[in-house]
Amino acid sequence: MTQAELERIYEAMAKAIDAVGPDQSEVFLARLALALAEDLDQPERALEVIGESTAALTG
Repeated sequence: MTQAELERIYEAMAKAIDAVGPDQSEVFLARLALALAEDLDQPERALEVIGESTAALTG
């Protein structure tokens, strides 16, 4: 995936988060993550990504 494609996805996510509002943003992100994990169809890889994402934010 190119940097431009990643930026396009980031922008779409940011707009969607704004659209659902702060009260629903966490639910939206959880639903999005589950939908993407389902599309990936690799449960172990999805769990690895969750761990990597957590580590990136918690140090």
